[in-house]
Amino acid sequence: MSAKNKTVVRSLDILNLFVEHPALTFQEIIELSGVPKSSVYRMLTSLEEMKFLEKGADTRYRLGLLFLQYGSLVSKRLDLRQVAYPIMERLHAETKEAINLIVRQDDEAIYVEKIDRFQKVRLYTAIGRSSPLYAGACSRVILSHLSDAFITEYFEREEFQQYANGTMTDPALLWKTIQETRETGYTLSHSELENHTSALAAPIFNFNGDILAGISIAGIEANYQPEQVELLIPKVKGAALEISRQLGYME
Repeated sequence: MSAKNKTVVRSLDILNLFVEHPALTFQEIIELSGVPKSSVYRMLTSLEEMKFLEKGADTRYRLGLLFLQYGSLVSKRLDLRQVAYPIMERLHAETKEAINLIVRQDDEAIYVEKIDRFQKVRLYTAIGRSSPLYAGACSRVILSHLSDAFITEYFEREEFQQYANGTMTDPALLWKTIQETRETGYTLSHSELENHTSALAAPIFNFNGDILAGISIAGIEANYQPEQVELLIPKVKGAALEISRQLGYME
């Protein structure tokens, strides 16, 4: 085991002590972990700097606020997936297309759930994969429901890349599609993340009315001609609204 890996493992061992102990002194951590004093000191200093641990006025160490933030984020995503999955299953059975669930993480969108048993073509989307907020229907449906101030700042710092033939990299065009999404309640994309694929997405809101996630129907572009899209729009919007309502959202 390399020195770096050993340090990481030992640091995790120290953090695991706080599963059973709300607060520990420096000496207690040494005794419980079995790690040499000098090593414990270095690791505690690093963990404190990174806000994984905090040292109180009583000189005892406790889990830091960062764990509360992570815990809250994981909790929200787990609740979202649990609520969304049966609705995604039904939508998948109705459309026979891939169904994706996506959430925002900073300037990216992360795919956190996917159902594609009937979809024979492998798509760009996969659980854990990320995409920029400007590219793809599911990503952009989230971006479209963020504040104008955020979007303006995001466009100024983002380095737009051409992922596929249909990727939109012009801020003026993106603003136009964002306004359309806000008016219609859905986003449509063609060949934005991968050529010859399309997606139709709708926003999921939390109990505060803030954008929480996006759900999309995706597949090969040939299946997303105007007459077919018209049939899919109410399905994806209906699924998004049902998930939102179960999460406490009120129109």
